[in-house]
Amino acid sequence: MNRSSAAATSDTSSWWLLGIMVAACLAAASGLGFRVDAWRAVPPAIGLALLGGAALVGRYQGRPRLAAGATAFLQMTLFTLIGVVLAYALAARAGALWDVRLAAADRALGFDWPAFFAAADRAPVALWVGGLAYHSLTVQMVTCIVAMSAYAQVDRLRVAVAAAILSGFVTILISWWVPAMGNVFDPTHFTRLWPSIAWLEQAMIAGLRDGTWRVLDLTQLMGIVSFPSFHATLPVILAWAQRDTPGWRYVAPVWAGVTIIATPLFGGHYGVDVLGGLALAALALAVAPRLVRSRASARAGVAPVADLAQPAAVGMNHGIG
Repeated sequence: MNRSSAAATSDTSSWWLLGIMVAACLAAASGLGFRVDAWRAVPPAIGLALLGGAALVGRYQGRPRLAAGATAFLQMTLFTLIGVVLAYALAARAGALWDVRLAAADRALGFDWPAFFAAADRAPVALWVGGLAYHSLTVQMVTCIVAMSAYAQVDRLRVAVAAAILSGFVTILISWWVPAMGNVFDPTHFTRLWPSIAWLEQAMIAGLRDGTWRVLDLTQLMGIVSFPSFHATLPVILAWAQRDTPGWRYVAPVWAGVTIIATPLFGGHYGVDVLGGLALAALALAVAPRLVRSRASARAGVAPVADLAQPAAVGMNHGIG
């Protein structure tokens, strides 16, 4: 990676977004009686400290790939912790559920979920592939960060992280206005179908809403958002980010497509949840390149980050280390 590319983007916007999320989380959780399980907060704290240390080592030892990768991991880990707690707090303050309206919107669009579930129950191989894809979202993110850091695609990695945080934050805020239990189906009525996340989280969401669920286990945080679906948003962002990454330019979009198709089944999402998540991904990818441009680059009239991230313009070093 050349010097102009290294100066073209900044992590600052992602840090600002995380700071705003922290402020929103504190405001939303105020007065609700949430408490953190102290012992279970230790592992995440150690992990964050190690990532922060790696980012500092990479920065001050002149190892940009290490610095970029560790910073991306640190920011995405913080986003996950803060975002899920914020979603919990907003769920506790949310109004009437929107499930009836979301289900009606699905019917209007022609989504026939009973038929889809029945067909999936008769296709064990497709079921396992879809389940593996859906539950691999964290692995997809880790793979993306490692690959892009290794191939010195720092600019685009920063765009992807900013887009993920921005879209995730917006997703959580929308879920406050459009709360829902999800497209819940009873897995005992089928032979092979797994319980969806929406099915497993019904008691948690009910407890958040009635005040009986207030202990935060930072090792067991789960996403509870139905509309829009972040499981539809993030795979698109990750696939976009890896479109020029050797070895992943074809695998990432295919696996992203499988993940998105599997989301209603394994996440318990409505079709409109997925469509909303896809729209949000496009919006975030349009905004994020402008957010990550450094002030120095803006003053110098450097080309947009989306152009700088192209391999020919960046002059990437494809070595590792």
